[in-house]
Amino acid sequence: MTAISNGGVVAINVKFPAESLALQGLKATLNRLSADHPQYSLIFSKYQSKKAGIAGEKRVEQIFRTHSFLMEHRIIHDLSLHTSAKFQLDTTFLTQAFALIFEVKNISGILTFKENPQQLIREKFSGEVDSFESPATQLERNMALLREWFHQQNIHLPVLGVIVLAYPKQIVKVPPQNVKILFPNLIPPYIHTLSHYPNKLDIHMLDLLTNKLLKSHQEYIPPPICENYSISKEDIQTGVICPTCKYIGMNKIPRSWHCTRCRKNNPLAHVQTIREWFLIMGRAMKNQDCREFLQIDNLNTASRLLKNMNLKTTGTFKDRSYQMDFLH
Repeated sequence: MTAISNGGVVAINVKFPAESLALQGLKATLNRLSADHPQYSLIFSKYQSKKAGIAGEKRVEQIFRTHSFLMEHRIIHDLSLHTSAKFQLDTTFLTQAFALIFEVKNISGILTFKENPQQLIREKFSGEVDSFESPATQLERNMALLREWFHQQNIHLPVLGVIVLAYPKQIVKVPPQNVKILFPNLIPPYIHTLSHYPNKLDIHMLDLLTNKLLKSHQEYIPPPICENYSISKEDIQTGVICPTCKYIGMNKIPRSWHCTRCRKNNPLAHVQTIREWFLIMGRAMKNQDCREFLQIDNLNTASRLLKNMNLKTTGTFKDRSYQMDFLH
């Protein structure tokens, strides 16, 4: 969690990892799944989409880093909350008068927002056509859930929302009827048009609300890739990945791992590989799971490596399993 100073006003960023856990899991799976696997193209598409989404969010963050606003405000990026349902807000602009949600999208092509049913149709410049859930639907749902969260906290603050298209290469053929769309450079002037809203909170209450939102933030832990995308665990390539050359299949040597490709040794190479197991394969790892994924035979070696990672454990002896706490 980092605080960003902007003209004397603090913008708060609650991003946990440099990359989302979902993106890390998809990336690790692509490295370990055969390109001709039936699910490879879907995993690749999801990875590209999430990567593009993060790039779009960073573009919006940069706008807030380089612009100042006359009204007192707090900015929270990647806020995940829970009320009647879990929901995630790309960027939330909090003021004494209103809360403004920015739903950021980075979908290139010619975009048509259909209303009945609500759907986003994207025509690629190659002529290919595909469809998505409408960002307008996502935004309206998130606005309703944030209003519900405010109500539970006895906060009476209007909730507004806009869709932000991260790049001008995104061409809107038919916009949504009831939701405004902006490009990043139009965010500051749009916020200035909202200055007529009367204040509902004093500065003390704005700070209390900000702190309450931050304390309520719940990092999203995605389900393991094999479970989420119906991929057999046998289809995932095992082996310790070399931190230097990315070769999969390092050999265990005394107190280290050796890469037969680049000839480098690394005593901690197994750490990332075990982390990938939890992202791809499952929530609870047995000693046998560890041995199979690291391609080692010795039960005691696997036990020692797992214990040294300070993982959570349940059960004893043969029934012992290990869990990774991604939040700490």
